[in-house]
Amino acid sequence: MSARILVADDNTASRELVREVLEMSGYDVVEAADGLEAVAKARETTPDLLLVDIQMPHLDGYGVLRELRADPRLAALHVVALTAFAMQGDRERAMDAGFDGYISKPVNLAALREEIRRFI
Repeated sequence: MSARILVADDNTASRELVREVLEMSGYDVVEAADGLEAVAKARETTPDLLLVDIQMPHLDGYGVLRELRADPRLAALHVVALTAFAMQGDRERAMDAGFDGYISKPVNLAALREEIRRFI
């Protein structure tokens, strides 16, 4: 059985690109278009990894992370920030908040694959 990765991003094109790359690599991919949907899908599907955009409607990536860390079933889920916030200090802020990894957009496919290999 292949690993399941939840991709949460409100940008449809970005989400579809990541999904296609992951599916071509043999992963089972679940998608969410906003933060609330990401939390619901995580609870429903218990993925092996979550790639989450920081800036999303209804609940941002930091809010998603807080919700998951407060849920005993999902507290240990690896959560990687997938974000256009790539200014100096943004990576450190994400890591300090409790994200397990950080990938900046536009997504470098080699970096994406490497980050996934760290957790799966």
